[in-house]
This record gives sequence, C-alpha cells and structure tokens, in this order.
Amino acid sequence: MNKTVNINLAGTFFHIDEDAFVKLQKYLDAIKKSLSDPQGSDEIIRDIEARIAELFSEKLERSTQVVTVKEVDEVIAVMGQPEDYAVDEELFEDTPKSQKRSRSGHKQLFRDVDNKYISGVSSGLGHYLGIDAIWIRLIWVFLTLFSGGTTIFIYILFWILVPAAETTSDKLKMTGEPINISNIEKKFKEGYENVAEKVKNADFDKYGQKVKSTTSGFFDTLGHILLTLFKVFVKFLGIIVIIVSLSVLVGLIIWLFAAGSIGFWGHHELMDYYHMVDITNAPIWLISLLFFFAVGIPFFVLFILGLKLLVSNLKSIGLAAKISLFVVWIASIVGLSVIGFNQFTERAYEGESFVEESLPIRNGDTLSIKMVSNERYEYNAHRRGRLNIEYNENGDKIIYSTNIRLIVRATEDSIGRILINKKAQSHDFLSAKSRAEAINYSYALEENKLLLDAYLTTDIENKYRDQEVEVIVYLPIGSILYADSNTYSFHSNDYYHRDLLHHGDESHYLLIEDGTTHCLDCPEEETESWEEDVKAAHDPETVIDTLHTLQKDTLQ
Repeated sequence: MNKTVNINLAGTFFHIDEDAFVKLQKYLDAIKKSLSDPQGSDEIIRDIEARIAELFSEKLERSTQVVTVKEVDEVIAVMGQPEDYAVDEELFEDTPKSQKRSRSGHKQLFRDVDNKYISGVSSGLGHYLGIDAIWIRLIWVFLTLFSGGTTIFIYILFWILVPAAETTSDKLKMTGEPINISNIEKKFKEGYENVAEKVKNADFDKYGQKVKSTTSGFFDTLGHILLTLFKVFVKFLGIIVIIVSLSVLVGLIIWLFAAGSIGFWGHHELMDYYHMVDITNAPIWLISLLFFFAVGIPFFVLFILGLKLLVSNLKSIGLAAKISLFVVWIASIVGLSVIGFNQFTERAYEGESFVEESLPIRNGDTLSIKMVSNERYEYNAHRRGRLNIEYNENGDKIIYSTNIRLIVRATEDSIGRILINKKAQSHDFLSAKSRAEAINYSYALEENKLLLDAYLTTDIENKYRDQEVEVIVYLPIGSILYADSNTYSFHSNDYYHRDLLHHGDESHYLLIEDGTTHCLDCPEEETESWEEDVKAAHDPETVIDTLHTLQKDTLQ
C-alpha cells in the first residue's frame, strides 16, 4: 500500500502517491539548479509548474484519480530531462531511457498582446498561419474597404472569442514551440530583457520632474490625447499611401504585361500604330519596362513608407536593395530621356513640296468648289484630323489622314490658279522635304467645278510626321465663287491664312473683290445689314452709339 499526498500545483489540487511526489519534487529541484541565470527563476518555475499541472489534468480521467510514477515519467518526457541543461545526472538515474521529450508542438490560436496594434488579433493570426503580421493587417484593411464594414464585425468576434496569450505557456503554444524547460526559460528571459531595456532607457530625471510638478498631470493628459490623435492620423495616412501606391503598382504591372504581350505579337494592329509614330526603333517591351521602373520604383518607395507609417518596427529592405533600386531608377530615367529626345528632334524641321497649276477661271466666270471622299476609306467629307491605317486598292498598308486645309484668296491676275502645299516634319530639312513629297493628294477640274480630295495618303514606311496639305485657290477679282456646304470644316477664317471664304458663306454665290467678298444671293435684309455694318465700321460716331446700345442692353 502506497501513501498519497495532496499537493497544490499552480492553483490546482492533485492526489499523488508518495513515490511519484518524491520524483516530482526531485525533478523540480533539478530544474531550479539547471537554470543558467537566477534572474526570474521563480517566474520560470511557476510557468513550468503551470504546464505540469495542465499535463496532469489531461492525463487523469477524473479529479479523484491519483498521480502515479507513470504520469510523472510521461510529463518529464514532454518537459525534457534536466540533464539536458547541465544538471547532475545522478538525480534521475531511474528515469526511463526510452522516453524522449517532444520536439515539436501544436499551434493554438491566441491574441498576441505583446505585438498588438489594437487587440493582437492580426499578430496572433500571423503566428498561427505562419505569415508576417503586416500582411494580415493589410488583408484586414482591403477586406474592410471592399466588404462594406462586415470585416470589422468579424474582427470584433476574434477579439472577443480568441484568448490573449498572457502566460509563457500560452505564448509557446501560440508559436507552436514545445513547452519544455528550455523554451519556457528562453521565453521568460526575452520578456525580462525587454522590460529591463525599457527600464534602462527610461529618463528617470524626466519622470522625477513630472512627479514634482503639480500641474504636469493636465498637460500630460493633453499631450497623450494629442499624441494619440497624431498617431491615428499617421496610421490613416499610411493606409492611404499604401492603397494609392499599391494601386499604381498593380496598374503598372498590368500595363507591362499587356504591352509586353503586344510587343511579342508583332503582327498586332496596335503595333502598326506604334511603329507609325516611333522613330527610335526601340522594342515596345523595352520602353514599357523602362517606364515601369521609372514610375514604379518611386511608388514602391511610397509603399514602403506607408508600411513604415503603419508598422513602427518594420525591417529595412537593406542598403544593397536601396542602392540597386536607385541605380535601376536612374538608368530608366536616362533611357527614357534619350528615347524622348530622339523622338522630339524627329519633328525639329518642317519640309514643304509645292505644286502650282493654273485654273481657266477669269473675270465673270463662276467656280464651284467641293470636297470629295474616297468611299474605300470614308463616305462623308469632313476634316476630323484623325489618323488611320488603311489598305489601298493594291492591298498595301497606307497612312490615311483628313488633315486638309482649304484657303481662298483674291488675285489681280487675269486667270486663276491653284497651289498645293504639302508639309511634313523630320529630324532634318531634306528628310522632311522627302516625306512631304511622298504625300499623295489629287484634285480634278470638271468644266467650272473644282473637286478636291478630302484626304491625303502616304506609304506607312514614311511614318506619321504631321503630314498636312494646304490647298490655296487664287481667284481673279470679279469672278464668282460657290463653295459646297461640305467645305465648312476644311477652311479657316483666322487672319494668318487670309481666307476670303468665311463660315456661313457656303452654298452662296460670292463675288470676289479686292480683299473681301460680296454675297450675290443672300436675303436683302441680310445684305443691307452687311452694308450697314461695313459703314458702321468706318464711322466713329456710329461705333460709339453701337457700344452704348450694347452696354445698355447688357445692363438690362
């Protein structure tokens, strides 16, 4: 018959037989001797006893069951042998050699209150999932933004239902480390050193002055409130910076992927437009990559800055990474600058090519002008300034543009004439002139009707260099002009071009005079009003009266 002893182990009562009690007591004494540093040994022993109590509770089927030597041996196998920590081996010669202590532990979900921002939920999930807590916090932020606030409710449930890791055993369970003597001692010393470091760095003179000052309490409270508000603002700013920078980086990655895909599939129609305006012959994927680095690296730096505003103890990416990013960014800026400079200088010079022919229009003759479209490209004649890649009748790719300008001027010559001025740009005058000469443009004169092409074309190999055609029609004084309504978008009324055909004059017969026109079929009221306006323009008193009338009407 064995005696039993009642013991209180970490607040829990157990019935233990005398032999098991002696062995457990020797084990705890050996642990005390094995601790390498006496600082905090009492706290470590309390944690160890708490863990032993948990193991006993798990192994006993009922509260009245007696702890035997078998249960003690099993607990020692889990906790570890004291001789592993420089303890006298003679104390435990009777310990079974076949038993081995547990090398790994099972993780449990706790809230990590030592590394918390609010309640330690994110840090605890990070330990449980094996992910850095910063990514868990970012996931919370994005889910909160896109869930309409539902994630906040889930976070609060975690806060309420998940216990906090307060004891050393809880912290070891949270990280999945075995709860044995070594880990308990290590965990306790880590906490002790953190507290000691804070105490060591504390400014005792500062706190002494606060104690002496009777009015410091109010200002300290106010300072804490302001500091808290500032921290909240900094965190909010960090979230905004992270969201903006991350959005830009994602957009750049998508753009880089899309541009790279287009670049590798060279037959894509978009590549034709790219090569039409590009003069550097640089691959589009290279330009896209340079643009990605030039824009993406500053936003990546902003992303890191946002993380640092959000996480105070975030590790640095390292000096080598910083230098590498800076070198890549400078190289990208230089590369884009060289490409941009070459592209800009390609339009430095403008070349012209003139074709002038006479028109059999004399004093008293009537000339009709109409813009004509090619139904292969477009049905309606309109100056849209657009640029297209089309196929001609031979199936060859060409550049198609409606950049045509119509100008009508008076001449004192007895016969009219037409001047076709083709324009283009390039990096030097001769190249610009060659591109201008390569523009295809034509017109036709059928009796007294002048049919002008409403478009120009050029071979796609000439690329787009602001190709334009000016059609200047010189009519003798005394001749009559009838402009079709579709010429409206092609002519200009500005002083620079000295165009006699004004907007609104289309579909009317205009008598060409010296520097002006006279409408022959406009309504009489309109004609009289036009004549009065001409007289008023030369009569100062009439001008003043007109201004007074306009001012009076405006005030009313």
